[in-house]
Amino acid sequence: MQIFSSLCEAPVPTSVALGCFDGLHTGHRSVLEEALESGRDGLSPAVFTFGLRENAMTVVKPVPELMSSRLRERLLEQMGFSLLWRVDFNAVRNILPEDFVRDVLCTRLHAKKICCGYNYRFGFGGKGDAALLQKLGEECGAEVVVLPPVLQQGSPVSSSRIRAAVMEGRAEEASALLGRPFTIDFPVVHGRQLGRLLGTPTINQPFPSGFVLPKFGVYASFAEVDGKRLHAVTNVGIKPTVGAGGPLAETYIAGFTGDLYGKSVPVSLLKFLRPEQKFDSLELLKQQILSDASRSAEILRDFGV
Repeated sequence: MQIFSSLCEAPVPTSVALGCFDGLHTGHRSVLEEALESGRDGLSPAVFTFGLRENAMTVVKPVPELMSSRLRERLLEQMGFSLLWRVDFNAVRNILPEDFVRDVLCTRLHAKKICCGYNYRFGFGGKGDAALLQKLGEECGAEVVVLPPVLQQGSPVSSSRIRAAVMEGRAEEASALLGRPFTIDFPVVHGRQLGRLLGTPTINQPFPSGFVLPKFGVYASFAEVDGKRLHAVTNVGIKPTVGAGGPLAETYIAGFTGDLYGKSVPVSLLKFLRPEQKFDSLELLKQQILSDASRSAEILRDFGV
């Protein structure tokens, strides 16, 4: 997949999906899948978006991110997109809606089909909406498709709903809204290696500033290593028994002994098991890790992992 960080010209005619796409949830996927449909008609499927925390609604007060740019790009490529514009919002924030459609989408991106959600906003001050996009796009000879909301439990799927579910430990609800488990893929850093001494080695992945923080506690999880899903159990928090410098995910991958330092390991949270807890000894901590891992393995079997 070709990735552009500026408003450079598309090499071919495109079918473009517009949106922030933080989380790539089921609502986003309806827009993305519509854009992919035109790939069968000779148009190159493309995505036009901003940095995860740079869009018209969040540039003043950024909202917590739901996924890393790295994971988002990997999933978009897996879906079948060949072109991605991920531009600095400041490069387009002062462009009038009419100029954005004519000069950016139709002229530079060679968009012949434009897809967006029902609540998409664009142009200076977010003054452009889906109805205006439809009018302006068609004036430029582009087909514009506006997708209706995807509903779950009677309400539209949204990134804000998913953030709330993650922050409150409702991992199963977050998975349902996302259409896949909530996943982190932060680099693995060196810890105190107490887990290795206990016979329960873990990987430590600090949460970067600005990323959504799941409810502190222990989760049934799985880790992806070399393309394989491995049973795991993850503690999110500050490791009260031994201490941590800040919020992190500490994951015990059952039976795994390899070196993952420096790698960005995807870890998916499936179910909240219990709150974070301080133990009186490292031996009690070890026993609880093994107990949590056993419980997690049973849950993962129910999830088909």
